[in-house]
Amino acid sequence: MSTDQAGTPNNYLKAIRLINIEENKCAFEIGKIPIRQHINANYFFAQTDVSTLEKIPHPAPRRQYVITLKGKLRFTVSNGDTFIIEPGIVLIANDTAGEGHTWEIVGGNEWERIYIPLEDNTNDYFMAD
Repeated sequence: MSTDQAGTPNNYLKAIRLINIEENKCAFEIGKIPIRQHINANYFFAQTDVSTLEKIPHPAPRRQYVITLKGKLRFTVSNGDTFIIEPGIVLIANDTAGEGHTWEIVGGNEWERIYIPLEDNTNDYFMAD
């Protein structure tokens, strides 16, 4: 279990959620998800390839958790705002329509990640800060 700066137990993981907003544009929210929360998912898969969608605008192919194991990335949403994803921050991809987002690797050339697709209508347990 992780602890905060004061040494007290932290019952949450840092998370950033990609979302669709008006006119199918993409934005993001910063927040957290509770640890030890069961998620309704039937499978997961790992990926290391970075050549296919880097720097190309795209929506998420499905609602899913993206767990970064190795690498540091800058994501950019429709209005140009950016955020960094690295190990320890869970990405929740809910921007399944419209323009989507772009990403690029910063500080290296690898991105190892696990995708956990969420079943339809499953709660993603995200809590905005």
